[in-house]
Amino acid sequence: MEKVVKNMVCPRCVESVTRVAANLELPVRNVEIGKIRFARELGPDELEMLALKLKENGFELVENRNQEIVSGVQAALIEYLSYIEAGDESSTISSFLTRKLPYNYSYLSQVFSREKGITIEKFFIRLKIERVKELLGFKKYTLSEIAWKLNYSSVQYLSNQFKSVTGKTVTAYLNQPGIERTPLDQL
Repeated sequence: MEKVVKNMVCPRCVESVTRVAANLELPVRNVEIGKIRFARELGPDELEMLALKLKENGFELVENRNQEIVSGVQAALIEYLSYIEAGDESSTISSFLTRKLPYNYSYLSQVFSREKGITIEKFFIRLKIERVKELLGFKKYTLSEIAWKLNYSSVQYLSNQFKSVTGKTVTAYLNQPGIERTPLDQL
């Protein structure tokens, strides 16, 4: 049995969901971003308790197909970004998503846009800009290094996209007190 879990966006989320299931003594086969697989079907009481405990930890069991698709697209885009950053991915978003999910890109795009009110491409741009903010916060990389790392064609293109999404230049963002970040589950 497999259940889709909303708001799982990182390895710590996987650890948290794994811990919730272990505390409930559920027969977990494996947990990955956006999914939890069980060794057997769970009973209604087990599912209800799992849903409650997940909600207490900021997660949600997905109960309908459209939510499942959106959650799957979001998890796949996070994975895609990590592959880009590692230099391991050269395919397009559409081909990556259709490899990861059992639907054609047109259908994924329609469902995602309808449910989230934003296109897959714009969501991915927001995701990339949040990663840029995180990398800037480390103060370890130059903007040129970040642009290269995230596969931007130029620093100027990254800067323009950053301003378009945040309303601020990179310099203004860095000069403000405190770093403004949007949690990935709120994008």
